[in-house]
Amino acid sequence: MNLHNYYLNRFMHMIQKKLLYLLILVTLICCQEKPKDPTEIETNFGIVKGAIKDGLLVFKGIPFAKPPVGELRWSAPQPPDSWEGVKLTTKYGPAPIQGNDTTSKSEDCLYLNIWTPAKTMDEKIPVLVWIYGGGFSFGSTSEPVYNGAALAKKGVILVSIAYRVGQLGFLAHPELSAENPNKVSGNYGILDQIAGLKWVQENIAAFGGDPDKVTIFGESAGGISVSMLCASPLAEGLFQGAISQSGGSFGPTRETTYPGENMKTLEKAEKDGEQYLQKAGVSTISELRSLAVDNIPMGMGMGSAWPITDGYVIPDDQHKLYQAGNYNDVPVLIGYNSDEGASFIREENPEEFIKNVEKRYGEFADDLLKAYPVAEESIPKTARDLMRDAAFGWHTWSWANLQSKTGKSKVYYYYFDQHPEYPEDSPKYGYGSPHGQEVAYVFNNLDPSNAETTDSDLAISEAMATYWTNFAKSGNPNGEGLPNWPNYNQEQQSVMYFGPTPHLGVVPSAKSLKVLDDYFQWRRTPEGKAWAD
Repeated sequence: MNLHNYYLNRFMHMIQKKLLYLLILVTLICCQEKPKDPTEIETNFGIVKGAIKDGLLVFKGIPFAKPPVGELRWSAPQPPDSWEGVKLTTKYGPAPIQGNDTTSKSEDCLYLNIWTPAKTMDEKIPVLVWIYGGGFSFGSTSEPVYNGAALAKKGVILVSIAYRVGQLGFLAHPELSAENPNKVSGNYGILDQIAGLKWVQENIAAFGGDPDKVTIFGESAGGISVSMLCASPLAEGLFQGAISQSGGSFGPTRETTYPGENMKTLEKAEKDGEQYLQKAGVSTISELRSLAVDNIPMGMGMGSAWPITDGYVIPDDQHKLYQAGNYNDVPVLIGYNSDEGASFIREENPEEFIKNVEKRYGEFADDLLKAYPVAEESIPKTARDLMRDAAFGWHTWSWANLQSKTGKSKVYYYYFDQHPEYPEDSPKYGYGSPHGQEVAYVFNNLDPSNAETTDSDLAISEAMATYWTNFAKSGNPNGEGLPNWPNYNQEQQSVMYFGPTPHLGVVPSAKSLKVLDDYFQWRRTPEGKAWAD
């Protein structure tokens, strides 16, 4: 080999070596994963993109079921369709159709929202799932008071789920029952909630949540829903704790319903559904499904807008189920507000109040009027408390007593009584805490800049938010810096009072509740059932 060829070969070898190094470097750079966008999470149905706000990842409007439209109107919710690419989820989904207002509302309403403090998906953070109220006829997840940021910052993932309301959520009809494999209809709104909880079970780990530590909570119809989910075999295993605010559903069925006796049988609800079709001007479910949603009669007073005892979703009278120990036995935190009756009393004078008590309670009216006395010229809180207890107090008290007798899980009982002491010349003199007032306290969403917000309000709100999130974490609300809250049992019937400080007390109106309990027991006898129906 001459000198020229020798140096040429060495030069070519060096070039090849450098090209190989360069190729390896390029390969390493190209194969290196791009930094993952923390706002993008992969669910079972596709990738969702949320937003970072105040140190939390927030996702709004994630579909958990197919839109219940067309042939799916008045059908059990179905899993959502998968999607390609990335779905932007930074805005709330539409509220369900309700009343006659379709503004910002849609049948396509089955979406959920998530506030998560997780930095990685393997943190296994406890989960709180919110179910809104609204008398099963109204409500949405987008109410500002339901913003979950403050609770999420206390170390939980906050999820809020939507469900169908009104006649779109709860219509029963013989045709609908005939087409259903379980031969039932109605309760679609409750099935929506169950579908949302199933989505949480299957997907919340990707958001840093623990599917084995889910607590459901709700207020009013949401609290009643929590009660029903605790009694439904279809919800078994979907949650490990339950919080009901002004809820419970322990009354017997009744054809003419009243607050606290709202439940109907499937047979009665189907008859109501037949009358509903007449109001809608159609004769078949097919015709009703073909109507534009604007032409479907909606709203309270139209009938068929409440869950029913269908033997499937809700197997039986919940009081009987709990007596027999047939329910989802999980720790519960349950309670109600001191003056719920102020939000529901419609009578304008004592005479009208007495007349309506006699109409509803029959032979028990005199005893109940003694237990919940009315004044000569007004309807004071003592009388309003009959409405409070018939709709909420008796149900909570019954729930606490039944579960503490037949269950293994602990019960925590509260009474919200946070309100100003109104002067005697005020039209609000003698009033307590109305229905729904506690929600802003629980979500820790009081406005401290509001002149009417007191230091006591802020302290109560902080205590409630901490008790609630502690309960989600361990099934026990207690924790450092809080007054001890013992569980309710037959030996120690302690109740946590919220107002003006958190402190323990006895069951409110305990003697009156026992008189009301006599009425509900009688209503379950053949005589009481025949009288009511």
